[in-house]
Amino acid sequence: MITQYVSPRFMLVGGGAVAQLAEVLGKFGLSRPLIVTDPFMVRSGLLARCTGPLQAAGIEAVVFSDTIPEPTDTVVLAGVDVLRAGDFDCLVGFGGGSPIDTAKAMAILPEGSRDIRALKVPHAADAATLPVIAIPTTAGTGSEATRFTVITDHARDEKMLIAGLGCLPLAALVDYELTFSVPKRITADTGVDSLTHALEAYVSRRANPTSDALAVSAMRLIGANLRTAYHEPDNAAAREAMMLGAMQAGIAFSNASVALVHGMSRPIGAHFHVPHGLSNAMLLPAVTRFGVEAAPARYAEAARCIGFAAATDSDAVACGKLTEGLEALNAELGVPSPRAHGIDAAAWEARLAVMAEQALASGSPANNPRVPSAEEIVALYRVVYGANR
Repeated sequence: MITQYVSPRFMLVGGGAVAQLAEVLGKFGLSRPLIVTDPFMVRSGLLARCTGPLQAAGIEAVVFSDTIPEPTDTVVLAGVDVLRAGDFDCLVGFGGGSPIDTAKAMAILPEGSRDIRALKVPHAADAATLPVIAIPTTAGTGSEATRFTVITDHARDEKMLIAGLGCLPLAALVDYELTFSVPKRITADTGVDSLTHALEAYVSRRANPTSDALAVSAMRLIGANLRTAYHEPDNAAAREAMMLGAMQAGIAFSNASVALVHGMSRPIGAHFHVPHGLSNAMLLPAVTRFGVEAAPARYAEAARCIGFAAATDSDAVACGKLTEGLEALNAELGVPSPRAHGIDAAAWEARLAVMAEQALASGSPANNPRVPSAEEIVALYRVVYGANR
């Protein structure tokens, strides 16, 4: 069997890695970066961790900082206008998944084009006009290591999954020291997001030995350290482990694909503006319970890796502990149901059919061990909305 394996060409992982940005650019003959980031990175002063090393090396970078959480096509096009007005040879995505995803989308839009919808799956976005250097500041999305970007079509309330080699960063600097200032809510949401990446990569119908190895390592790291990072934000060992786990999970799902949780999560974000990690967390226990009987050995091993089940537990016992453990984790991390998050019941019900349609159209549910119908997705949305939290 031939399996595909992709990852950034160069990765620098460890505390203080961001200080070597200028050297990394130099490895590839790059010297005219456009930094894509968000207002918080500028306001907080964290952006200086990125621009300082460049200035010290005599590199003057231009900054586009108008990205938003859950990036839209309009924001991407605003960035493209800045990109095309200047003389740049690379993009540096600095921040959480949103700035990195924005940078990727800017890079893959063909010269002269403004039609981002033409790039969504099943189109293969394999070409990029410029390389992207990714520097994540959260331990969650894994976008620094994946061949995906997700952009919201604001006119249609649709999160568009875009996939291809053009979305794969040339290089990534993975520096856990950038995560110390991340608030507890974001630590929780991005942490469960990375756990979802690892779990879905492991149970995906497209899993392979390489993705399995990375997913297993990621589940072990995240399972052992997410609670500590949440309760003890200054714990360096936990922050480092979470950053490594998120990166490994990103490479795992980039090579095995995500599944039903992500397929259902994107429409929640598009229609109700729920952050991606949080919507994944809302869905994870119920969707896992839906699929567990279709791949009990896989789900059971995942439960053991995360630490919910013991090595001596039977598969049936381990699967039960997995769903119970995910519920308990959400409770400890304060993950609300859509209802508790403030989403109106009538508005939720009115959008269920279109959300199910959009979930299926993304292709991700087809990777799930148990592939759902539209009616089953609607039923799951109802279960998740009424969850007792």
